[in-house]
Amino acid sequence: MSERVLMKGNEAIAEAAIRAGCRYFFGYPITPQNEVPEYMSRRMPEVGGVFLQAESEVAAINMVYGAAGAGGRVMTSSSGPGISLKQEGISYIAAAELPCVIVNIGRGGPGLGGIQPSQADYFQATKGGGHGDYKLIVLGPGSIQEAVEMMTEAFNLAEKYRNPVMLLGDGVLGQMMEPVVFPEPKPGPGVSRDWVTDGAKGRSPRIVTTLHLDPEVLEQHNIHLQKKYSEIERNEVKYEEYLTDDADYVLVSYGTTARICKTAIDMARAEGIRVGLLRLISLWPFPKAALGCIAQKTRAMMAVEMSMGQMIEDVRLAVCGKVPVHFFGRSGGMIPTPEEVLDNMRSSFGLAEGGASR
Repeated sequence: MSERVLMKGNEAIAEAAIRAGCRYFFGYPITPQNEVPEYMSRRMPEVGGVFLQAESEVAAINMVYGAAGAGGRVMTSSSGPGISLKQEGISYIAAAELPCVIVNIGRGGPGLGGIQPSQADYFQATKGGGHGDYKLIVLGPGSIQEAVEMMTEAFNLAEKYRNPVMLLGDGVLGQMMEPVVFPEPKPGPGVSRDWVTDGAKGRSPRIVTTLHLDPEVLEQHNIHLQKKYSEIERNEVKYEEYLTDDADYVLVSYGTTARICKTAIDMARAEGIRVGLLRLISLWPFPKAALGCIAQKTRAMMAVEMSMGQMIEDVRLAVCGKVPVHFFGRSGGMIPTPEEVLDNMRSSFGLAEGGASR
């Protein structure tokens, strides 16, 4: 196994992508993800890859479109406003069924907002984000080590399903430093590459297009895509349960916020409050079945997010009204503390200090 290396999150993500076989990167600077393209600009020439800072986010995502269509392992990275500008191209890539990886290191919004951490891009990431009926596979790492391990998985999933994959982090994950071990890259899924536009030598041409003017043809294409998304939902749901076996109450969270929730849960357990955590690892596909099972054996849940409440909508849909679902969030770049989470557990669940019901 490789030795542990102390790295900043953004740089570790970039290095992990290179080790996963990424050889094309197109991007445009925006805080708090700037270390990703900065690192790529230095490392890509060393591994025979291509780095290009585009003139805009719109240009960058269309370069990704082209490289993906030619069969390259390609990625881009940005933050909220930049991802918004890429949405048209992301919709084209999803419609053309091309593999790529998109890293979003979230910042506070709406608008230009600020450069501090946020999870307010959840809707944008998990509901498509652009025009038309399409889905991204969305992964939410909870540590720099997990983000490193996810990069190979992200490229492999993108190629397996011919679909864009987004790694959704936040400014904490991108800017903090942790020791990481780079795993040996896993081989790709061994899928057919009979769609790659690498020159029609001795075969009929392959055409990448998303334009289907015949409505019946376009409808059939949408039906095909939905079948693929259903397959992804069957096969690629990922989550972690923490102390849920005997929990009277369950928090639901992801990413950096889930780490804070674990500390709050340990504090609550010390008071005799039996609380657990369901941590989303795949934000889409969403772990609906797991939440439905937990709802059968718990009294109440609380969604904890660095937003004004986006993930909570999916939690409520998943539990189908079986239990109350409360909410606690900070926004605009404010990071919740474990003490705040614990206080909101007490007030939401009607508990006095020490765990007794009020």
